[in-house]
Amino acid sequence: MSEQRRPIIIRRKKVVRSHHGGAWKIALADFMTALMALFLVLWILSSSSREELEAVAEYFRTPLTTAIAGGDRTTSSDSAIPGGGPDPAHAEGERARIELRDQSRPTVEPERLRQRAEERRRLRELQRRIEAAIQAHPELRLLRDQMHLDLTQEGLRIQLVDSERRPMFELGSDRVAPYMRELLRTIAPLLNELPNRLSISGHTDSVPYAGGYRGYSNWELSGDRANASRRELVAGGLEADRLLRVAGLADRVPMEDTEPDDAMNRRISLVVLDEWSAEQILSQGQVADTGEAATRASGDAP
Repeated sequence: MSEQRRPIIIRRKKVVRSHHGGAWKIALADFMTALMALFLVLWILSSSSREELEAVAEYFRTPLTTAIAGGDRTTSSDSAIPGGGPDPAHAEGERARIELRDQSRPTVEPERLRQRAEERRRLRELQRRIEAAIQAHPELRLLRDQMHLDLTQEGLRIQLVDSERRPMFELGSDRVAPYMRELLRTIAPLLNELPNRLSISGHTDSVPYAGGYRGYSNWELSGDRANASRRELVAGGLEADRLLRVAGLADRVPMEDTEPDDAMNRRISLVVLDEWSAEQILSQGQVADTGEAATRASGDAP
């Protein structure tokens, strides 16, 4: 009897195809939203005036804690989280600094930011005019490497630095070199174009006089050179009442990345002060807080 054939069984694995869920649609939607936001920002930037752009830039340069709580933006932290712990200047760290901030400087308002941005724009424009005037003068063009113009927290700073080959003053003297005199008298009329007040400071290198600081020293020399520069600016047409401060700082403020005895530290620093910096200098002549003064007068405070 022939063997009975076994049936052939074919097993097929059933594949269940589930729906993909549409995750790619979410990613595409996010991408399209970001792209639309980018185009919107580009359109706003292209249609905004220069003053509006300056105001926006100033807003984003202001630390978050300063914009929210007010205070001095030059000393506030960039972090939105107040720090704690002991602080050499404030007993309770940054939180105390925010709480005990100087009430004389109010919270930065949008209008204040706009005015500050406009003032910075005018200072930058003055910087360009000064650079153009120097470049157009054949003799003064040779001094361009000894001029450093930049915007600082105080305003537009114009630094006139010495070099071993071309000093601005005679060695150890406040006698102005002829090209330094021509330079100061050239920029003097340009400084009258803005209502901002001016500050002049003289600086020296660290090489001391033979007598040290007991007699005529770097302190006197730096002050005399600052005053000599002031006289040349006034002779060049600068309105004398624009000057707010003339000081000699000796060798106490060397330039960054220089040795103390470097010739570049022998310099004159002229600052076109912004409104806030001028107010700070003028406030030095104001009477102290009346409440604190009364407390000290009564003997309750040391």
